[in-house]
Amino acid sequence: ERSNQVSKQEPPACLLRHDVVPPPPPPAGAAAPPPPVRARPAVRNIKSSHEFDALVKKHSTETGLPVIVDFYSDGCGPCRQIAPAFKRMAESDVGRAVYVKVDMNQQHELSNRYNVRSMPTFVFLVGGKKVNMFSGAGEQQLRQFATDAIQKSEAANVVLQTEELVRYYKEVDPEKEEQSVVDIAEKCASLTKGNKSKVCVGAAAAQLARKLKKKYKSAPELEKRFLPQEKKDDEAETSSGTKKEKGGKADKPNLQLATLEQLQEELEKRMDEIREKEEEEAEDDESEFAHSWTPGDFPERITIVGGGPAGLAAALYAARAGLTPLLVAPPIGGQLQGKGVDVENYPGVAADTGPGLVAKMRAQAADAGALFEADTVTGIDAGKNGILRLTTETGTVVETHAVVVATG
Repeated sequence: ERSNQVSKQEPPACLLRHDVVPPPPPPAGAAAPPPPVRARPAVRNIKSSHEFDALVKKHSTETGLPVIVDFYSDGCGPCRQIAPAFKRMAESDVGRAVYVKVDMNQQHELSNRYNVRSMPTFVFLVGGKKVNMFSGAGEQQLRQFATDAIQKSEAANVVLQTEELVRYYKEVDPEKEEQSVVDIAEKCASLTKGNKSKVCVGAAAAQLARKLKKKYKSAPELEKRFLPQEKKDDEAETSSGTKKEKGGKADKPNLQLATLEQLQEELEKRMDEIREKEEEEAEDDESEFAHSWTPGDFPERITIVGGGPAGLAAALYAARAGLTPLLVAPPIGGQLQGKGVDVENYPGVAADTGPGLVAKMRAQAADAGALFEADTVTGIDAGKNGILRLTTETGTVVETHAVVVATG
């Protein structure tokens, strides 16, 4: 009756107004105002392992910036708690670090690669290597490790040119042969993994400079390895004043004569360009926790304990019945979730991994209206007036009218 009364009420007057005065047009002959500049989101959401690998490679070889990774889930309470601080740090560290988020329910290969077992888990990469890692929603610890990663990346952002090393030795040790100095520079270069050049760079260059200063009371001059990148124009001006598109026909390979490896390389290159464009045009994603549970003033209608096929099937049916079920389960658990090999004996599934199959079931239940809480239920007790009380490992209390136990 209340809903019928509300529906019969007239909407507020502000919703009925159509007489909003538009802004006056610009004067005749005046230039049109420039379109608003859309800033790149501070936190990038990773959508595939290839995208992640390309991003890490780019910042380890082109910018030298550390990559700070947040492994999260939309049903994880501590993940929601630390998310605003993570975003604020990303906004304050623009140009000093790269912040990304990885959904564990979607990117199983990446979570297995870094042995992530709880959420949130933060991984800190410098030069493509993991330098730190911790689990939990501690903002102070997150800031401490992020600052440490930035300091390490800045310390490693140096290069010691061979010519500078030769000049330096002529001043401090004139008797040393030039070939010996070149050998020292090449040995220093070989200490940096993935360094194909014969130039001494990174932490090895900084360490060599410190040793030389300790020995000779002075150090060779180090240069910056990576300089701040300026935004490149999509089109370049030619000498005649006409614009020429970047990457003309001369730059494109002849795909008809290309090998399979060259075709694959070109495909990945074009996919990276598409992702870069999408990243530039993207806005901050505020819907990452759209299906997470927020405690309310009233008990839940039905709560499901267990996140395997049985629990997700119960969540799907309850959601389709309009009950808005809450599913409580740890982020990594269940026999099917733990199977990385292909599942070949599940009805209706020709070939899929366990995590992939669970992710599809979860997405289907979420689309139907199910909510999720990433936690472990430790007890179920009878409360007042027939209301059940669930307690979890993190101390959360869920009041509910009914419970489905689907723990396998």
